[in-house]
Amino acid sequence: MTAVLLVIHVILAVSMVIVVLLQRSDGGALGGLGGGSFGGLMSGRQSASLLTRTTGVLGACFFASSLVLAIMASNRSAPSSILDDVAPVQVEELPPPEEDPGPRVPVDQ
Repeated sequence: MTAVLLVIHVILAVSMVIVVLLQRSDGGALGGLGGGSFGGLMSGRQSASLLTRTTGVLGACFFASSLVLAIMASNRSAPSSILDDVAPVQVEELPPPEEDPGPRVPVDQ
């Protein structure tokens, strides 16, 4: 299920990029390649309105699919702590200390 939603999410992202690039802007973008004309089917104003609506719908679908994917990802993983991954430390027991006979001072004989 996640793979299908991920493919739909990528398709939405690519199509939204294409629709945004087809819109006419001050910089030109890809609007000069026939993106804003639609071959006489619509006027310039109608095509701009259609592309604007399409961008809005694709953006809303992209947002919704992002939320669904995030919810699915959070439900799949169990809450865990980084401390759970730490391996237990092996503690070596030291031998008992030898009895200290006292200070070692040289004694003259």
